[in-house]
Amino acid sequence: MIEDFGTTRTGRTAHRITLAGGRLTVHLLTLGAALQDLRLAGHPHSLTVGSRDLAAYEGPMQHCGTIMGPVANRIAGARATVDGRLLQFDRNFLGRHTLHGGSAATHRKLWTLADHGPAHATLTLTLPDGEGGFPGSRRLGARFALDGPTLRLTLDAETDAPTPMNLANHSYWNLGPQPTTAGHRLTVHAGRYLPSDAALIPTGEIADVTGTRFDYRSGRPVEAGAEGLVDTNFCLADARGPLRRAATLTGPGGLAMDMATTEPGLQVFDGHILGQPDCRTTDGAAPVPYAGLALEAQFWPDAPNHPDFPAITLRPGQPWRQVTTWTFRG
Repeated sequence: MIEDFGTTRTGRTAHRITLAGGRLTVHLLTLGAALQDLRLAGHPHSLTVGSRDLAAYEGPMQHCGTIMGPVANRIAGARATVDGRLLQFDRNFLGRHTLHGGSAATHRKLWTLADHGPAHATLTLTLPDGEGGFPGSRRLGARFALDGPTLRLTLDAETDAPTPMNLANHSYWNLGPQPTTAGHRLTVHAGRYLPSDAALIPTGEIADVTGTRFDYRSGRPVEAGAEGLVDTNFCLADARGPLRRAATLTGPGGLAMDMATTEPGLQVFDGHILGQPDCRTTDGAAPVPYAGLALEAQFWPDAPNHPDFPAITLRPGQPWRQVTTWTFRG
């Protein structure tokens, strides 16, 4: 089902697409290619943080479920060098760095519904050469598909000039009826992580999680801020590869979500910024701090400025495809 979701500030109509299959029902938005709502039969609440209002997606909830790009996460100094060419991007983070693409951000754009059926939908987006400092005319695709208890997201990209590319779905997850993720348990299948500085920019060190608070290999409680800030990249691998286990999130009632991805990194963000008393979620409540936990499959942040990190330069004719799945149990 496709329905109008509202009119954007630029006067264009955003749409909501409903997918249903097996025990899952999913709502998508053409604004930001957002995963607005996900429901599992037998559970009366949405398992992801989204809003019923278009204005929220053009404001304080713009990162909820949307696709971050053309380069997700942070670029230090808002600059990078590609093939000897210095690129300058928007300084939209702390006045010095680039976060989630700056003015070129894909989560703020209206995507086109290119194909859909009862249990799948494909959204596309074209980015013009030079927007936000990113070279190349680029075409992106996001295909959502349901298969039993699994939601599968396939992201594709192509370009006509060498350009940095790092896309990520930025859904926040909450598997229980409580307003925060306190009482959840998180497992991350990574033995390494990237320490960061005060601006949350990776220092360049690739550290072992052993003996640190970032060791989630055996599963740890999510304490909704009590453990300190979590906005950290976990190193799943040194390159994109076959679909691999990334994480498992388990709610206080036993409902579990297994996440797998082809990507070498997983950014875990605790959602402390989600307190928005003037907004309403799809369940009608005002989101509070730590209302959801973001698990963002992606390449490692600030990769263009760290030669030892997996490279994110996309070139003409080069295939680029990210696959991420979420499978629900319970």
